[in-house]
Amino acid sequence: MAKRVFNFNAGPATLPVPVLERARDEMLDWAGTGMSVMEVSHRGKEYDAMHHEAMSLVKELMGWTDEYKVLWLQGGASMQFLMVPQNLAVPGKPMEYVNTGAWSKKAIKEAKLFGDVKVVASSEDKNFTFVPKDVSFSEGSAFAHMTGNNTIYGSEWHYYPKVPSDVPLVVDMSSNLMDKVIEAKRFALLYAGVQKNLGPAGVTLAVIRQDLLTRVPEKAPTMLKYITHSAEDSLYNTPPCWAIYICKLVLDYMKEKGGVAYFERVNREKAKVLYDAIDSSGGFYKGHITDKDSRSLMNVTFRLPTEDLEKQIIDEAKKAGLVGLKGHRSVGGMRASIYNAVPMEGVKKLVELMKDFQAKHQ
Repeated sequence: MAKRVFNFNAGPATLPVPVLERARDEMLDWAGTGMSVMEVSHRGKEYDAMHHEAMSLVKELMGWTDEYKVLWLQGGASMQFLMVPQNLAVPGKPMEYVNTGAWSKKAIKEAKLFGDVKVVASSEDKNFTFVPKDVSFSEGSAFAHMTGNNTIYGSEWHYYPKVPSDVPLVVDMSSNLMDKVIEAKRFALLYAGVQKNLGPAGVTLAVIRQDLLTRVPEKAPTMLKYITHSAEDSLYNTPPCWAIYICKLVLDYMKEKGGVAYFERVNREKAKVLYDAIDSSGGFYKGHITDKDSRSLMNVTFRLPTEDLEKQIIDEAKKAGLVGLKGHRSVGGMRASIYNAVPMEGVKKLVELMKDFQAKHQ
């Protein structure tokens, strides 16, 4: 543990230390099998029990009812950009999207391959420095799509617009999954690459309302149908067993700590400490998101007066055991990703370094 750093990478991201320690201890002999979970058959009773327990924990922690199906998929959220319209598009009905950044744009691009796409709101004209207010979706549209959090620019939805009763609400929660309590029944489909808040890269979580499973065209490719994976409990083909196992350990850990409500409280405290440091710097640190109501709890993005200073502080941070602070290449600056597993201690150490650096260079 003496060598462990505070990891602020945007993803793959930090995991809880107790989870890593448990995985280490079970590496050679998992569940009494005498094998690693990576070696056992996904058809065996030991793996099957763990697989289904992980699915049940997702529903328990997020408040999903039996009206919904939990799926473990592959291909990341990027695959969901095409699976969503592949499964939910309806001939003659527009698919409505909100554009709040790079990931929204990629989702919109894929959806256009499957039919008419209508962008009902966007913050692109102001370089994605906010999330739109008063968003309205149309009655009769095939579905409404939103990106819950933008890792690159550092914005997050803290409210979800109402949708007409006949319109399914679809949300990409890859980077804010379980960062706060949500009203689960408002969502028809939620999907997330888990490598930020729930596990390692290699598995994608999707939770879908079961009445939507039969929407998919009959001639759609088998592996791109949600109903294929639902019917087989995500065991149609060999799943990413190791990644699902780590997700199960994280879910266990979250439940032991007090569930999503506990992490929401801690996340808000961490974000406040870091945003207060930025706001009180007199402009030395300047956040990318101009609308404070749009600030992300997960990805805090900011700039310094010059790129040279940004390089210097990132180098100093790395020497101090604070890694992953370089901003995305498309926007530059700095980005501190403070996901569920990032401890308050790391955030406070970062703030202390920021204040010392400002005192020396302002």
